[in-house]
Amino acid sequence: MAFQALGELLNGALELPVGEPGQERIYRIPAPSAETGVRVQRLVTAATRAANGGDVDADLVADAEEHDLYADVLGTAYDELLADVSWPVLKHAAVTAMVWIAQDRDAAETYWNAAGDPSRLAPNRAARRNRSGGANSTRNPASTSGTSTRTAPARAGGRKRR
Repeated sequence: MAFQALGELLNGALELPVGEPGQERIYRIPAPSAETGVRVQRLVTAATRAANGGDVDADLVADAEEHDLYADVLGTAYDELLADVSWPVLKHAAVTAMVWIAQDRDAAETYWNAAGDPSRLAPNRAARRNRSGGANSTRNPASTSGTSTRTAPARAGGRKRR
């Protein structure tokens, strides 16, 4: 077996539909440069560390503010989105692209379809139970191992010992 060319294996773009159904425009987000990808990975790691109470590299955060991160992750689609859409849409597209860069296409699609709402990112409890085959009312059969536990002898209440 020979290695296939990566161009055949990796889809190097993310296509995001923006607008009303049937009238949406597709914005094509090209794959980021290696430098941008590494920077996004480092920022996501730092954000996770900060969320868990850890220390954050101040230089990394300053670097992220110094560069226009949204422009970098959106690539050639940045100027188009900037001219066409509102700030919430631009931000959602950029964060979706960051999720794609840091994780994968499936995670980005989940984030996009949840409109960034954390409560919509994870399925609710009932859905998780149904999917995982969680608790039900069927009782488990009794043990058939042939062993039993000894019961402690009953103590006589109020009797004096001789």
